[in-house]
Amino acid sequence: MSSSSSVSSDWPGKRLGLPETGPRSVGRIGRRIAALAIDWGAAVLISVAFFRYDPWATLAIFAVTQIVFLLTVSGSVGHLILGLRVVPIAGGYLGAWRPFVRTALLCLVIPAVIWDKDQRGMHDRLAGTVLVRR
Repeated sequence: MSSSSSVSSDWPGKRLGLPETGPRSVGRIGRRIAALAIDWGAAVLISVAFFRYDPWATLAIFAVTQIVFLLTVSGSVGHLILGLRVVPIAGGYLGAWRPFVRTALLCLVIPAVIWDKDQRGMHDRLAGTVLVRR
């Protein structure tokens, strides 16, 4: 009985000192997938418009937009639409290197689908970031 009560009192981000709900709580799976779909959809539209849909151009567009938006506003277009942002675990400014590392690993896909108990993909863990609600 005590193990089930301890499990129910845990939430993604608790070990990181983040709240269970509200601002700065870990962005949940539904919002994350929707944000990714928005970002990928935008990259596909741009690729179709300028490259007659080239998969490599789409991936490059996706990566560039991720990096630019992370560097400037701490989140991609999809993140911002859905009330999410990427922050460093240690707090403060995201910095210049984290968006590049996070995006490169995200584009490899596998690191992004391997999650820990805090719902952080390996791309976030290796970049020292977490996707949180605004």
